[in-house]
Amino acid sequence: MSTTTQVSVPTSPRATSRPRTLESVHGGGELHWVGDGFRVHTLVPSGGLRQERTSPFLLLDYHPPHDYPALAKGQRGVGWHPHRGFATVTLAFEGHVAHRDNAGHSGVIGPGDVQWMTAASGILHEEYHEHDFSRRGGTFHMLQLWVNLPREHKMSAPGYQPLTKEQIPVVPVQGGGEASEHSRVRIIAGSYGDAKGPARTFTPISMLDVKVRAGEDFNLSLPSNHNALVLVANGRVTVDAERIRSGELAVFANDGETLSLRADEDTHFIVLAGEPIREPIAHTGPFVMNNHRELIQAIDDFESGAFGGIPE
Repeated sequence: MSTTTQVSVPTSPRATSRPRTLESVHGGGELHWVGDGFRVHTLVPSGGLRQERTSPFLLLDYHPPHDYPALAKGQRGVGWHPHRGFATVTLAFEGHVAHRDNAGHSGVIGPGDVQWMTAASGILHEEYHEHDFSRRGGTFHMLQLWVNLPREHKMSAPGYQPLTKEQIPVVPVQGGGEASEHSRVRIIAGSYGDAKGPARTFTPISMLDVKVRAGEDFNLSLPSNHNALVLVANGRVTVDAERIRSGELAVFANDGETLSLRADEDTHFIVLAGEPIREPIAHTGPFVMNNHRELIQAIDDFESGAFGGIPE
């Protein structure tokens, strides 16, 4: 898998940098089921939110905290299905997810872990609540992203990055003192200060898992051409005098180099930023390509078995 040069993300803005304004807020709406195990809000795409404002992120499904009862047998989730042309990224806050694909990868992610699966030329996979979690039941809280791949890498070999919480660097929030359970930055992709995230990406991407205390400011310098989104997983922040609540997604304009917000209460949020992929998009179901001909080829390849078979 190719690796891009990761964008340096200073912990504090330069004196001459301009703050980004809040462009839009998305949230609410009806929850819907993905399979029988994932009860989500789809925040990207959202009504009125154009794809060029979220690129390279194609989809963001947010699963708010939900209590699942114990099962005597079986597991909730999504059975075998294909993907081509992008990567899926799953971040668990609470609960455990088991993954298996037909490229020989399998694993379980729990709170703080990340699974970064690059479908690229084509893969089949399944996702379920992990066996022991299914038996005991409990609270499940997670998000999943679809990250676009540039044209030159859509037909690369599939890849799999299981990132445990121990592999993800944790640093203090700038000006927030020592890193703690209530104030810290975890760098999953990209960088924050001198710390770099372990995720390998095809285009410049930042993915930060941030907690800040009530009354604390968070400032992040980003290239002005990078799109920037913030998902509030718990708590509430203020941006440009507007409050962003738990389960809402803030989209920032590309009119400055500094992303700034203040926590109204102890807050947990995810920063997603990246260089847009300025290429045509054609998509249907689990396939994201650049034109209709490539979509037809993806469907034909899947139906003919070119993605491979389902493991025993």
